[in-house]
Amino acid sequence: MIGYYVHHQGLGHLHRAQCIAAHLPLPVTILSSLPQPATWSGPWVGLPPDTDSDPLDPTARGRLHWVPLHHPGHRERMGTIAEWIRREKPGLFVSDVSVEAAALARLMGIPVVVAAMRGDRQDEAHRLGYDLADALLAPWPESLPEPGWPAHWLAKTLHTGSISRYDGRPRPAPHGPGSPSGKEVVVMLGAGGNDVDAGRLREAQRATPEWSWTVLGGPDGRWVEEPWPVLCRARVVVTHAGQNAIAECAAARVPAIVIPQDRPHGEQHATARALHASGLATVIDTWPHPGAWSGLLEEATGRPDRWAQWSPGDGARRAARLLTRLSTRTPRRDPCVPR
Repeated sequence: MIGYYVHHQGLGHLHRAQCIAAHLPLPVTILSSLPQPATWSGPWVGLPPDTDSDPLDPTARGRLHWVPLHHPGHRERMGTIAEWIRREKPGLFVSDVSVEAAALARLMGIPVVVAAMRGDRQDEAHRLGYDLADALLAPWPESLPEPGWPAHWLAKTLHTGSISRYDGRPRPAPHGPGSPSGKEVVVMLGAGGNDVDAGRLREAQRATPEWSWTVLGGPDGRWVEEPWPVLCRARVVVTHAGQNAIAECAAARVPAIVIPQDRPHGEQHATARALHASGLATVIDTWPHPGAWSGLLEEATGRPDRWAQWSPGDGARRAARLLTRLSTRTPRRDPCVPR
């Protein structure tokens, strides 16, 4: 049995977990405060929320990320994870992503794999989580490493390339709605929060009358459970730099304009820098002036397709092989003695 903690922000962590689990020969239990999706038929442990009140010392004076004092939801959350570990005795625990869940599993004697994220992870909490992990899963290519990582992190990191639920899926035949001219822009905002308002989108559309615009997600866009056909028919996708959004653009091999959003530890800006450095996408720091859109769209469509560097297509299978090996290995003995 493998336990798999899935963070509740957005849906990218859940999609990645499902992709990897599909290639695992062992049963996987997902632990999350997200609602269980209809697409998941395996064991699921619902976790109570712990962000519904004013927290007291939530970082333990900077040593952790979220451990609010005297919070009943947090206490129940940690207790539920601990009780599941005690009862099921998993061979491995995957954290995607919570330092506290990873530390709890390791304190209970379970080997841990942590899903790594780009950005500045040199704070004390991240160092704890990455240091105690038996392995790190980095869903980006080894050829574009995150700068500044210490050697002992790199030594235990598997760079899988991006992991998408659409890896290996055939492109659909062109049909259905879309721009008659084929010049369709798809704006993919996702479910993890965004900082683009409807007014800016309307200005961009008015400035590019030769393009048809489709907005997915966000407060004013339509939510589509399966955006694959829309991505495949797009001439250009405009999106943020979240791991899942970039993975889906890469799987569709569609030109992209990437506008990173502010996230903790500069995660999206770090991803955007890697995309820019490798020439994989058109990257701009902020939402552009309306008059800039025509040039940006033409630049994106003229960019050579290099997405295979980011998305080799076998990331989930590679991750699953690592998790299988770690969950069944015999633990090595260290010379230290118990305290």
